[in-house]
Amino acid sequence: MKHDPLTVFTTWKSPLGDMILAATSRGLSGVWFDGQRHGPDTSAWQRDPAHPVLRQAIEQLAGYFAGTRTRFELPLDLQAGTPFQQQVWQALLGIAPGATTSYGHLSAAIGKPAAVRALGAAVGRNPVSIVVPCHRVLGADGSLTGYAGGLDRKTALLTLEGASL
Repeated sequence: MKHDPLTVFTTWKSPLGDMILAATSRGLSGVWFDGQRHGPDTSAWQRDPAHPVLRQAIEQLAGYFAGTRTRFELPLDLQAGTPFQQQVWQALLGIAPGATTSYGHLSAAIGKPAAVRALGAAVGRNPVSIVVPCHRVLGADGSLTGYAGGLDRKTALLTLEGASL
């Protein structure tokens, strides 16, 4: 993943563990659980807890975890991904809160029904956890498969949203 060199970040203690949030001049570019697979190397980024997008993201995530917010209203910068990854991440934004879909259905929805494995890899590399709801994608049989933040967190997020598991 190729992050903007001017990315800023902050950390936040969510109910599911510490998180790293990142932003660029274009918008929110990252939300990762601390230690999750495919997490960023923040060593070259500037820490900026006062950045307006990061503050909005924390406020909205707090509302989400409190059960008072189901949708996020944040500018997003998904440019760190390839064009295919960006297409997949945009498709994830169309999955309603409390709803789930399968990797196969999502690959068909973007017009690439044979690209299920590639789509799964792109979902796994989603840099904006929760806000871009990759946790709403399940295996073909409805099983809780692959979540870079851990299956316990995926289960907790889906339960919070009232999804049928």
